[in-house]
Order: sequence, then C-alpha cells, then structure tokens
Amino acid sequence: MRLHRLQVTAFGPFAEPQEIDFDALSGAGIFLLHGPTGAGKTSVLDAVCYALYGSVPGSRQAPGTTLRSDHAAPDTPTEVTLELTAGGRRLEITRRPEQDRPKKRGTGTTRDKAQSLLREHTGEGWTGLSRSHQEIGEEIEQLLGMSREQFCQVVLLPQGEFAQFLRAGAEARGRLLGRLFDTRRFAAVETLLADRRRAAEAKVRAGDEKVLAAAQRLAQAAGDCADLRAWPLPAHQPGDPGLADAVRAWAAVARCSARERLTVAEYTLAAAEGRHAAARRAAEEERELDRLQHRHAETARRAALLADAAPERERVRELLDRARRGALVAPALELRGAAAGAHLTAAHAEGVARSELPPPLAGAGTEQLAAVEQRLREDLGAAGAAQRAEQRSAEIGRERATLERESRDAEEQRQESADWLARWEATRAALQERVDAAQQAATLAEQLAGRLEPARMQLTAARRRDELGAAAEAASGELLSVREESTAARERWLELKEARLRGIAAELAEALHPGEPCAVCGSAEHPAPARPAPGHVDRAAEDAAQARSEQAEERRAAVERRLAAVQEAEAEAASAAGDATTAELLALTSDLSSRHAAAHADAAGLHTARERLARAEREHDVRSSDRLDAERRAAARASRREALDQEQASLEAELVLVRGDSPSVAARARTLEDRIRMVTGAAAALRRAEVTAARLKEADGQLADAAFKAGFDTTEAAAEAVLPEYERTGLQHRTDAWQAEEAMLADRHAEQDTARAAALPPADARTAEEQEARAAARLRTAGSAVDAARLRCAELDRLSRQAEQELRALGPLREAYERVARLAGLTAGTSADNERRMRLEAYVLAARLEQVAAAATVRLLRMSGGRYTLVHSDARSGGRGRSGLGLHVVDAWTGSERDTATLSGGETFFASLALALGLADVVTDEAGGMRLDTLFIDEGFGSLDDQALDEVLDVLDSLRERDRSVGIVSHVGDLRTRVQAQLEIVKQRGGSVVRHRTAGVADRTVTD
Repeated sequence: MRLHRLQVTAFGPFAEPQEIDFDALSGAGIFLLHGPTGAGKTSVLDAVCYALYGSVPGSRQAPGTTLRSDHAAPDTPTEVTLELTAGGRRLEITRRPEQDRPKKRGTGTTRDKAQSLLREHTGEGWTGLSRSHQEIGEEIEQLLGMSREQFCQVVLLPQGEFAQFLRAGAEARGRLLGRLFDTRRFAAVETLLADRRRAAEAKVRAGDEKVLAAAQRLAQAAGDCADLRAWPLPAHQPGDPGLADAVRAWAAVARCSARERLTVAEYTLAAAEGRHAAARRAAEEERELDRLQHRHAETARRAALLADAAPERERVRELLDRARRGALVAPALELRGAAAGAHLTAAHAEGVARSELPPPLAGAGTEQLAAVEQRLREDLGAAGAAQRAEQRSAEIGRERATLERESRDAEEQRQESADWLARWEATRAALQERVDAAQQAATLAEQLAGRLEPARMQLTAARRRDELGAAAEAASGELLSVREESTAARERWLELKEARLRGIAAELAEALHPGEPCAVCGSAEHPAPARPAPGHVDRAAEDAAQARSEQAEERRAAVERRLAAVQEAEAEAASAAGDATTAELLALTSDLSSRHAAAHADAAGLHTARERLARAEREHDVRSSDRLDAERRAAARASRREALDQEQASLEAELVLVRGDSPSVAARARTLEDRIRMVTGAAAALRRAEVTAARLKEADGQLADAAFKAGFDTTEAAAEAVLPEYERTGLQHRTDAWQAEEAMLADRHAEQDTARAAALPPADARTAEEQEARAAARLRTAGSAVDAARLRCAELDRLSRQAEQELRALGPLREAYERVARLAGLTAGTSADNERRMRLEAYVLAARLEQVAAAATVRLLRMSGGRYTLVHSDARSGGRGRSGLGLHVVDAWTGSERDTATLSGGETFFASLALALGLADVVTDEAGGMRLDTLFIDEGFGSLDDQALDEVLDVLDSLRERDRSVGIVSHVGDLRTRVQAQLEIVKQRGGSVVRHRTAGVADRTVTD
C-alpha cells in the first residue's frame, strides 16, 4: 500500500482545503511531520484512517466529538479525499461525514447524510466503483488485508501504546495481540469446548437421574419384602461412578427374594384348590336334594289347583264354541253396518242441500235441477263478455284522472317559470356586481402580498439582531472571566513545573535500585540519593496543573470563537433589518397582514360568483325553452280528453243492460256462479241418497241368510255371539294352559328320583353353601397372592432390564464427558495436564508474540549497538496467574535476562519502536504479504541522545530498501536538521495550514 495524495476540507483544525503530496515527501524515504501542539499533526493521520475505514482511530473517536472544523464557513462541507495504490490498483476514496449545512431556502440548517465515493484510475481515466459505505469498506479491507485496528497499529505506529505494551501484564498484551491477529476462532474453540463439556455433563447427570429413577421404581415394585430389609437401596448421588454396580447388586437381590415368595404362594394355592373342590361337591349334593324335595311338593300343590278349576274349564269351552259360529256371521254384520252409515250420511246431506234451494225448487227432482243449471251457465257466459267492457271503462276513468293531474302540475310549473323570468334582469345585475367586487379584491391581495413578505423578512432579521446583541454582551462578559481563569491556570502550572524541576533529583533517586546503574551517571553505587523536600511537587501534580491550564485555554478559545460568530451574525442581521426598530416593523407587518387577509378573503369568492352567474344564465335559457314545450303539451292533453269521453259513454250504455240489479258486471257474475254451485250440489246429494238406499236393502238380505246358515234363530242372536278377537284369543290361551298343566303333572307323577327324595330328611343347602364360600375366599386369597408374586417378578425383571439399558446408555455418555472435559480443561488452562495454565488463545498469541519478538530483535540489535535482544517467555507470572505472554530483554553486556519494564526511557523507545516495526512485519505476513510502502511513527524521539537518534534514523532509513517511505510525527527540533523532507502544520487563528519542504526546495503553503 502506498499513499499518493491527501486532500482535507473543513476537517479537524483545517478550515480551508489542504492538500498533502505524499509522492513528493516519499522521494527522500523519510519525511518529518511537525508543528506546535494542537496544530493538527495527528489530524493528518486521522484523515488517512477516516478515508480508508470511515472512522478515526478508536482512542480519538470519543462520544459526542465531531470531525468538522470549528473554523470552517457554514456552507463549506467537511470532506476527505485520499489517493493510494493497493493491490496493484490506483484508487481514490472520498468521504463526507454526517453534518449540518444552511438551508437553501429560508433560515436554519438541515442535516446531510454521510456520503462515500470510490473511484479507480484506468487507462481511460477515473471510473466510479461504488457509493455504498459497506461495499467500500469491504473492498478496502480486502485489498489491505487489515482491519481498522490492525491498520492503526501497523501503519500508524503509536509509540506510546507500545511503550505501555512493554510494561503491561499478560492480560493487557493478550487484548492487543488478539485485536491484531484476530484469534477469535481460537477463543471460539475454547467456548465451544466449554459448552460441550457443560452439555455432556448435563447428559451424564440426566442419565444418572434416569438410573436413580429406575432404582426407585425397583424399590416400589419390590414392596416390603422381609428379605430385602437387610438390603436397603444405596443412597448414591448423580455423577457417582459406583452407582451402576450398586444398582445392579440391589436389583439381583430383589429378584431372588421375589421368586422365593412366588414359590411359597404357589404351594399355598394348590392346598386351597383341593379344599375348595371338596366343599363345592358337598354343596352341589345338598342343593340337588333340596331341589327334588321342593319339586315334589310343588307337583302336589298344582294338581289340587287343577282339580278345583273343572267348572270354569267347562264354561270357557261353551263360550269358545258360540264365538266360533258367530265369527261366520261377522262379515255380513260389518257390511250391513257400513251400508247403514253411508245411507244416513247421504240422507243428511240431501236435506241440507234442499234447504239451501229457493222455495220453487225445494221439491224438484234431478232433471229439473239440471235444466236450471244449464240456464244459469248461459247467463254467466254473457256476463263474462261484459266484464271486459267494464274494465275498459275503468281504465278510461283512470287515464282521464292522470290527464287532469298532469294539467294542474304543468300549470303550476308554467306559473313558477313566468315569475322567475320576470325577475331575471335584477338577478343578473346582482350576480355581475359580485363578480366585479371579487375581481377587485384579488388584485388588491396580490399587491399586498408583494409588500408583506419583505416586511416579514425584515422583522425576522430585526428580532435576530436584538437576540444576537444580547448574546454578544453575555459572551463578552464570559470571555473576560475565562481569560482570567486561563491566565491563572497557566501561571499555576509554570509555578509547579519550576518547583518540580528544583526537586527533580529526588524524583530520579526514587528509581534507583541497589546494584543497578544510574540512568544519569551510570554508576551502580548510590551512596547518598536525594530525598524529597517538604512540599515536593511530583509529576502527577504538574500534569494535572498542565491539564487544567490546557482546558482553561480551550474554554477561552471556544468562547472567543463563539463571540466572533455571534458578532458576525449580528452584523448580518443588522444589515438585513435596516434602520427601523422592531416595534415599527412589527406594526407595519401586522397592518399589511390584516389588510392582506381581508382582501384575500374577499377574493376567495371570485370563482363562486362567476359560477353562480354562469349557472343562472344556463337556467334562463332552459326555462325559456320549457315554456314553449309546456304550451304544446297542454293542447295535446285537451284533444285526448275529448276522445276518452266519447268512448266511455258508449261503453256505459252497453253495461246497463248486462248488470241488471247488481252494482257491477263482476257482482252479477259472482251471483250467477253461487247459484250454479248451489243447484249442482243439490243434484249430486239427491243422487248419492238414492244409491245408498239400494245398498242398505241388499246388505239386510245377506245378513239374514248368513245367520240362518250359522245356526242362529235371529240376526240379533248372531250379533250377540260375536266376540272380539282378543277375548276369543284369551279364552283359547286359558284352555291351552289347562291342558299343558294336566300333561306336566302326569309326567312328574312318573318321576322316581323325586319320590325317593321326598322320603329323605329335609336338605341343609345353606350350611353347605357357607362352607363352600369360605373355601372359595381362601382360594381367591391364595390366587391373588400368586398373581401378585408373579406380577412383582415380571415387573422386577422388566425394570431390571430397563435399568440395565439406562446403565449401558450412560457408559458412552460418561466416556464422552470425560473426554470433552479433559479437552475443555486443557484449552481453558485449568487442567492439571496444562502445566503452564495457558489457554488455547494465549498459546496461539504466544506463538505470534514469539514471531514479533524475533522480528523486533533484528532492528533492536542495530539500534542498541548489539546490546539488547527481545525474547518471548512462557514462564508462570506468579500466584494464580497464567503464563504464555511474557516479554523479556536480554542484555548482552551483562548476559542477564530481565523484564522489559526495567528499561530506561531511551531504551524503552528503542524497544517499543523495534517492537512496532516487528509487529508491522508479522501482521503484514499474516495479512497475506500485503506490501506496506508508507508507515508513520508517532512521537517518542525526545528521549534519545544524538548517537541514539542517529542509530534510529539509520534503522528507519533501512526501511527504504524495498522503496518504503516513513513519516515521523514529532516536534523534536534536532529532527528538522536531520530530515530534509518535511511537512509542517502551521497553527493560525482561522485554522491550521500545511506547508511542504523538500531538499533544495523553498517552503510553500498548500491550499486550493
């Protein structure tokens, strides 16, 4: 990577555009970046980092800080442009941070979003690649092979941080190296193994819990066996290695005890079965004897009852015989009853129908009624033809009513239109007057609007002028106060600094140790070291006073800038406001606003007034046309009314003849239809009565014949003999039951075993059954005991197999846990196998640190004249600390190895610079061998003597072997005479500027 050109605008201390030509500075190999404190030397490096990564180094990206220059004009945007070569490609990066700018219209500011642009130079010129922050960041990081943290450590070598790195402990070194070499994957491995160890441990514990649960179920299944009381379930905890053997032994004892109890229960069951069989046979014999004795007694009782029922049996037989003969006459009786009922119904209907006929027809026969019906039907046909004429007459009446209604409506409409047309001229004049008034108000509103906006702007400027005047007075008073504070703080700092210099010998004496050389004289003996005087000022007090002085100076500068900005803004506002006072401008603006509002309100009705006038003119045309159409429609209605009157008169003459005494033809037709239905019904009733009378006579003859054939003297006797089916069936069932009882008794009298049982003593079945029940209860108890014993054995076998499966499944889990636990403890540095207690990430970082120390030693030997060598140490740091990131220096003059924290100030600079360069080489190789052609070294040269400075410059000069350029950021005066190519940052009141100086070329200020 090589830098070519950097251009900054309104960035940090740089207000005006500044351009830095790195190609010109890199020609000498080493160039110096110098300037007074606070001029902006570090801001140049910040601009390079911001252009590449979109942010400045982390130590300077404090919350609330802004990249924009306080000296820049409000309309000058903050922008950084960097041109560089990386990966063989010439690129240009332009970035603008999120910032405020004045609004293009009106007053105030608006917020612009951050912008980025990446371009590449090809044979045809610059070509745009991307405007996305994310895409540009990924492209640059891929080309450089370094993150922002790595770039700030490798390219912008921060000497102060590496001096702290030399003196820091293992944890602090690990954090820095972890950021540079990205060892997150090794830390992830540690975390992964720790997670797997916890997961495996959880699985083992879960398996132990399952085994213990199976053991508890075994205990529940075993119950309270007497043989197991001497073998209680072992009280093991999850994770106990002896849990498996204990559970297996206890399960075996439980199974053996359960099988012994099963054998005893089976013997008891066999004895109970024999006793139960004997009791059952005895009970069955007693029950059989009791049954036969009861059967004999029941037979004697039922025979006596059958003999007593002989008279009733004879009466039932006679009833059944008469019922059988009556059943032969029943069909004729039913037929005669049906014929009699039908004749009665027909005779009643005939009487009703004759009562409805008029007196002349009360005794008429069927033929006379038929002739009357024919005559009535002829009259009904004539009435049907007249109904159509009557409907037409009604339609004519409705049509004449409609014509009358239309005539009245048309007359009202004509009268309303005539009145409206009579008022037309006055209406048109009033509407035209409204249009003219609104037009004049619109013209006045436009004139007032042109005067109102300038008056409002002038009023706003006057108010801002008054506010800024008050703010300027407040800022002037504050400036006097902060100037006094700044002067007092600076005087206090100079006093403390002078007091510390007077007692510096005591401060140097505190760093002396017996046997170690003095940093001033080099002697290893210290007979009389100086002691601090009362009231001695140490470095911390001086630094605190200096910090307070610098803070007071910054507050003074900030107040001065704020006062200047307020005064400038006040002048601009006064120029815009003019000589008028705020009250005068407020009165003028209020008057113009009220007049403009009134005129605007009047002008708002212009469009409405024009619309009303146009609508009224259109209505005048429509009403004039409608008046002519109404006259033509009135003449047509009169002609139609005369024709309808003539047609209705002829129809009414015809209808008078047809209606007769009825009010209408329809009423006449309904009357005829009612008479026809009455005559037709009477004729039908007369015919039905005649038919039913003939059927009744025929049924009487059939009934008399059937009664004679069945052996009855009269039809009445035959009717009395007929019984219902259910009574006849009941009598037959009683007869059948007596016959069956007689047969059953004959069979029982022939049984010999029943007679023999009756001769024996009475049976005692209850006692025998009780003895059988007691034997059965003992048998059930014994069977339940056997079933329970068998179930216990089966359950113990099943649970034993289940426990064995759980134990077999637990074995691989425990082995996996032990294996993962060993690996996790080894990578975390907590295992006894890890003698130096090094974590995996620390182990990888130790290897990187060893490479860095080897690369740094190459340059440290040259800078220290072959005296010092940096070596990596993996010794324990003492106590509970872990090892692996120790860093020692070997002194070739004494042959001893000591900690880097014992180096003097100049030696610390040697070592830190060598370490920074070595780290740059290692990180570069780690990033894929990316060529770094431009490096920056920030401060640290003030602690070197002339010889040491020459040696350091020689080492830096050797970096040019591969066409490298090194930028030294320092304000040490000797470097200005030793380094020809220089970039000076000049601090001015309006913002810093950049000046280039190269060998043989005069100073020049670089601006646009």
